[in-house]
Order: sequence, then C-alpha cells, then structure tokens
Amino acid sequence: MLATDRLNKVKSLVRDDRGGSAVAEAGVRLVDFQGFLDTEDLLYPPDPTEHTCFLGGTVATNASGARTFKYGPTRKYVQRLKIALAGGELVDLRRGDHRADESGMIRLTLPSGRVIEARLPQYCMPQVRKNASGYYVAPRMDVLDLFIGSEGTLGVIVEVEVGLIAKPKELISGIVFFASEEKLLSFVREARERSLRSRERAASPNRHDSEDLDIDARALEYFDDESLRFLRQKYPAVPANAAGAIFFEQEAQADSEDLLMARWLWLLENTEALVDDSWFAANEPDQAKLREFRHQLPVLMNEWFAGHRQRKVSTDMALPDQNFAEMMRFYKRTLSATELRYTIFGHIGDNHVHVNILPRDDQEAREARDIYLAFIRQAVALGGTISAEHGIGKLKREYLRELYGEEHLRAMASLKHAFDPAGILGRGNIFPEDYLS
Repeated sequence: MLATDRLNKVKSLVRDDRGGSAVAEAGVRLVDFQGFLDTEDLLYPPDPTEHTCFLGGTVATNASGARTFKYGPTRKYVQRLKIALAGGELVDLRRGDHRADESGMIRLTLPSGRVIEARLPQYCMPQVRKNASGYYVAPRMDVLDLFIGSEGTLGVIVEVEVGLIAKPKELISGIVFFASEEKLLSFVREARERSLRSRERAASPNRHDSEDLDIDARALEYFDDESLRFLRQKYPAVPANAAGAIFFEQEAQADSEDLLMARWLWLLENTEALVDDSWFAANEPDQAKLREFRHQLPVLMNEWFAGHRQRKVSTDMALPDQNFAEMMRFYKRTLSATELRYTIFGHIGDNHVHVNILPRDDQEAREARDIYLAFIRQAVALGGTISAEHGIGKLKREYLRELYGEEHLRAMASLKHAFDPAGILGRGNIFPEDYLS
C-alpha cells in the first residue's frame, strides 16, 4: 500500500488577470483546498461529490462533478504535475513541454538520462463531454494528459499545479419539479442550448454585454420519480405529483441577478414546471441546503443497500447529444419490463446520468448485472462511453473490451509496461494483470 496523506501542503498561490494558479501536494484534501481559495476570492472549478478526496486522486481519475457542464473536468485545469515513476525517479511535466509525434510515439527523458519511449493506443475516444474510460489519447497530445485519468497505473502524482478563476460574485440556484417527464426534458434541452449559446457569445470578439445576460447554467442535475420517492423520506415537501426534478445553478453579478432569475422563471413557466412548489435560493445558506438535497440521494441509497445486504449496480455512461434521449428511453423501457427497483439521477446537462439498480436478493443481483451489460452494449452502439467519471478500476475492466476491443486493450497494456515494467502500480486496474505478462 502507498499513502500520500502527509503530502498535505498548499505550496504557492499566484494571481493573474484570469484568476491565478496554485501549487499543492497530492494529499491536500479538496475541501481544504477549496476552502483556502474561497478566502482568497478564487475558485477551483472541478467539484466532485466527495469533497474529502485528495487533490492527487482527482487528477488520477480526471474527476468531474456538477459544475463540469460549464467548466469541464479536472484535465482542463492541470498545468503541471510532479510524478513518481515505479522505479523511483521523479519527473516534472509542464503542459506544452512534451507532445506525442504524428505517429503517436512519445519520448520522455528522465533525470537519470534514461529515455522512455512508448506508442499511444490508436483508438478514437467517444465524442462525449465526459470520458473516463482508459487512457486519454489524441493526435499530437500533450504527454501530461496521459497521466491525468490514468488511475495511478503509470505513476504516482505527488504535486499538482492547477489553474484558478475569480470567484463568482453571486449564485442563483433552484430545485424545480415537473409533473411530466416530457416537459422536464424540454426544459433541459432549452436550458442546455441557451447555455451553450451564451458561452459562444461570451467568447465572441463582437459580443455585447446586453447579449450575455441569458441563461448559462453551470449545473443541470436530474432526479427521476424513483429518486424523489427516496428523497421524500427526508424531504416530505417534495410534491406528491412530481414526475422528476432538476437542480440548476448559474453564476451572476449583483446587478444581473434579478434579470437572470426572471429568465429562468420564464423558461420554467413555459415548460409547465411546478413553479409554486419548487425551491429557489439566492444566498449561501439556502444554496447549501439545495446542494445537501442533491447529495442526500446517494446516502439514502447506501443505507438501503446495507439493509438488504446487496451492492448497487450503477451505470456511468455518457452519450453524444443526438443519442441521449434514445438511451434514456432504452433505460426506462428495459427496467419497466422487470420488477427491479431503480433510480436515475445525475448530470443531465452532460448527457450523463447514473442508473442505479437496487437488487433485494441474489437473484435480482444477477438480473441487474445482465441488464447492466445490455446498457453497456447499447451505449457503445450509440457512440457513448462506458464510464464518464468513475473510471474503470477493477470492477469495469471486463467491460472496457466492449468499448475498445482486445487489440486496443493490449496496446494500453504495452503503454503501461513502458512506464511500469514490473507492473507494481495500480495492479489489475483498467485491464487484468495477465495482459502485462
């Protein structure tokens, strides 16, 4: 076992026009790091649900979360890494210093003078907003990106330099309920499209401030009717006739807050949301309560699993924009034909929801695993990824073959062998150990 909990110092903070950057050791807890930045009026955008995680772990998994819809995953903010390789050498990689050549070869000279040469796998990654399925590959990619999301199989991250942005001045948020799933999905489509258009206008050199004041969600999170049934245990105010809910957040300035809230309310009324029964927040204490509502669902489900002595079967698939609705129909059509209990919730802004199948006994657990494989194959057929944020690890390594095939798994193993010839790092993660023999 290897522990990084004593690598727990924030070493430096630098400000610039866009926000700044910080250097921190890998064992700094994310909640402590974000708390420190909050006092400096800065924000580190990645926001995975588990705030007690280590910063190095978030890089090793390319962690994402609710804010990924606007800001993207961890990879976007990593500027430099210090990495301990399996042989004990430390390498310091800064973004832009080392790239793969046109053929996919990477060449890295270590401090000892030894040179690591390796060829990247030649697969094309799914064209989705979030992907955590195997090693990152792209034409002439930065070698730094190879380690981000590699799940600790290529090296041990010991220090991270990340980019920061200025902390937003205001935040508006809400949990809005819908009596109709169809209306809910219409709301999501419109909110997503308007958010993406807002970002395009903001990036345009010909932008006007008046045009920028529109819906631009940083989070769009979904709860289906079964999720709401769970949540009513702690939140009896959830409307009895709600077929689903959306949690949204948007950043604002003090002088734009009322206008932006009015635009959200117009959209909600236009899509027939249960506005009078919904919950809105414009101050930090109320916003914390809404985020707590979002985080309670996994807690309640874990209590349920403990009571039934079963393990959840949970999907982590993301789809291209044009195929997400079809995948949602497939989820619900497949599950409604069974007696299994389930919930569907998650990052609908990124076409990425978690289907949690809740088996009550061993027979239902076997049925759930068969359904999970059917979901994997359907997601791949529709151009999706089998894991958008949770990674592969050991539990999903057999399913990675469905996405990339045997040849590409062996190419991944060959890449790992170049950095870790003895196979001592992350043993059995991503692919079975016998691939390294």
